[in-house]
Amino acid sequence: MLERVVMGLDVGNTKTLAVIADTTGRVLGYGRSTQANIYVHYEKAVHAMKTAYQQALTMSGLTQVDHVAMSATGADWPEDFTELQKIALGSRMVENLEQLTVVNDAIGAIWSASIMGEGVSVVVGTSAGIGARYGERVWHSSYWQEPEGAVHLGQKTLRAIYRAELGLEQPTRLTKAILDHFGLENVEAVLHAFTARASILGNHDTGGLARVLLNEAECGDTLASSIVIEHAKSLGDYALVAAQKVGLAEETFPLVLTGGVMRHSSPILKNALVERVRQKAVNVSVQTTDFEPVGGAVCIALDALECHTVEARRFLKQTLPEASFYTT
Repeated sequence: MLERVVMGLDVGNTKTLAVIADTTGRVLGYGRSTQANIYVHYEKAVHAMKTAYQQALTMSGLTQVDHVAMSATGADWPEDFTELQKIALGSRMVENLEQLTVVNDAIGAIWSASIMGEGVSVVVGTSAGIGARYGERVWHSSYWQEPEGAVHLGQKTLRAIYRAELGLEQPTRLTKAILDHFGLENVEAVLHAFTARASILGNHDTGGLARVLLNEAECGDTLASSIVIEHAKSLGDYALVAAQKVGLAEETFPLVLTGGVMRHSSPILKNALVERVRQKAVNVSVQTTDFEPVGGAVCIALDALECHTVEARRFLKQTLPEASFYTT
């Protein structure tokens, strides 16, 4: 009998990762490409998915896999799932839909921490997503969600220093930190750089300010701390909604916190979020991930072949690529 192999495809707003493993969890190949949100740039998204897929195949020495699990940003509405299925079929990643599982990336994140693939995830990276799964019930926040990720936090940070400059907020260390970050002389120069007709800064620059915000919050800046805590509470509210949607609100369930912003050394965002959730879900347990979200996608594919075990997860963790593979 030929050895069966699976692929996990993590389709993200920043990068696209593909990992091939056999049914024991042993990684055989992997690939990486650019962001692949079908809402942002469709052709670029298709190319990124195909590139990461092909790189992983080439490294593994294989020509096909038995099952692909795609954990994708942009998998929000039913027609999005249909479109992603068409991309997988058209790119010959799979021969038929029985060989393919597509989930929203917030659901893939749950599998990176939970052996049963059940619980609530809060993924905060460039953007943010919240998902829940309990038995056959699945819900993800998608366009319902208001609090977002690094870009949204960066926008809040900019607004705070603009208001502080006008005397509408208290003085804040954020002002100097942001001027240093961009190498600009004053707040008006920052405002101009973002808003002028020939602006030199944009959303991709805003996302980097989340790190500045969290640094200053950790150093005790009152305004920075209030922004972070307010944002965390809002994320917590949506996590509670997710739990309610799938019937987990009265259960003990894992709360999976992941994404680039969550990996910051400051615990302020994480602690405030968890505190908010525990106000109504007292038995929630905070779950750290076993591996990056692409590993969760591999686990979904293994589960589709009824090969997802504790031993397979352990071997997968041991053989996944080094940390540099995931760095954005």
